[in-house]
Amino acid sequence: MTRKRRRLYFVLAGMTGLGVATALVLSAFRNNIVFFYSPSQIVAQHIAPGERIRLGGLVAAHSVVHEGDTTLFVVTDKARSLKVTYTGLLPDLFREGQGVVAEGRIGANGVFIADQVLAKHDEKYMPPGVVAALKASGHWQEGGGGAAPAARAADAAAAVPAADAAKGYGK
Repeated sequence: MTRKRRRLYFVLAGMTGLGVATALVLSAFRNNIVFFYSPSQIVAQHIAPGERIRLGGLVAAHSVVHEGDTTLFVVTDKARSLKVTYTGLLPDLFREGQGVVAEGRIGANGVFIADQVLAKHDEKYMPPGVVAALKASGHWQEGGGGAAPAARAADAAAAVPAADAAKGYGK
């Protein structure tokens, strides 16, 4: 085997190794590139309990319950709802009817166990994924960063679907 042929094989092996490494990295990041999942996406994608994800949506009205350091609340995208439990201090801007992103995992009982909760930073900001989910469900109003405050309160009151309300979510 000549020196040129050996060099060619070495370069081809290196390129193949680089291609395989790139494919592995991209496949590992495929599901983690998403900033957060809405409750509907979590149900549709059958995300396994214990997998770390970010959940985003609106805090449903009348769903926040404080039990010592632990807070229970419901996150909704107007189509589906997911019960969340969080132990720790909540952001000052956290309240019912507002956008929220929670990072954590889904427990075996289907309740999302949050390690961190982030709230929106001003009156007009809402995470882009929440905006897309609200637009898809027909609850988005252009111009004001969402629905008007009175409409937001009325929508949030109806945020927990009947099937979820029957399970005790949103109470």
